[in-house]
Amino acid sequence: MTGQDSDEASVPGDGEELRFSRSGAVSGFLSCVPVALGVGGYGLIFGVIAREAGLSVTTAVLMSATVLAGAAQLIAVGLWDWPIPAVAVIGTTFVVNLRYLLMGASLRQWFTRLSSRQAYVSLFFMADENWALTIEDLREGTGRGAFLLGSGLAIWVFWVLATAIGAVAGGRIANPETYGLGFVLTAIFLALLVGFWDGRTSLAPWALAAVAAVTVETILPGRWYILAGGVAACLIEVIQDGR
Repeated sequence: MTGQDSDEASVPGDGEELRFSRSGAVSGFLSCVPVALGVGGYGLIFGVIAREAGLSVTTAVLMSATVLAGAAQLIAVGLWDWPIPAVAVIGTTFVVNLRYLLMGASLRQWFTRLSSRQAYVSLFFMADENWALTIEDLREGTGRGAFLLGSGLAIWVFWVLATAIGAVAGGRIANPETYGLGFVLTAIFLALLVGFWDGRTSLAPWALAAVAAVTVETILPGRWYILAGGVAACLIEVIQDGR
């Protein structure tokens, strides 16, 4: 193991120290537990739907453990059939996950200071929720390079366990909406938005992103509205920063 790969190694940055430490990972894990509990509720829904689509408990759990992408997994099981429509499943999930290009790019200014192993292992555990928490943490100058890994592990643990419980419960829950579980993911994102509010400057990107997403959703099928909203917000941010 090189000095850079050491758990306690200090990674020099451009005026800001970034450390990939065990304490940073633990802080990320503990900070993300409340959010991960909500993700677990979402995992229960996925487990139930996966069983209804014909997946075994083992297959559903393995999918959650190796894919770790709730929206893409729900879409994949929605398209599940026999023979499996591989092109449709792969193509749709690819489009849904295009937003990770933007999310990964937003971390570049910090993660280029980490080793390749540290960066790529952390990115495997990146989900929407812990990405938002990590960006907020890094912007505060904490220098915790392992925060994404720790917070992602929290999500992974609750996501996989909830998938297993939901898959076992399977057909015993006829309609998850009856228990309000369908609103869990929406509630999580609304809560995360509070931490991203920077005052009136946030209003324009948020408004344009909403308009672009709603417009594209009415014009194009699939999940292109996610990418459209993200690109629109980025363009407004670039224009605002350039003034």
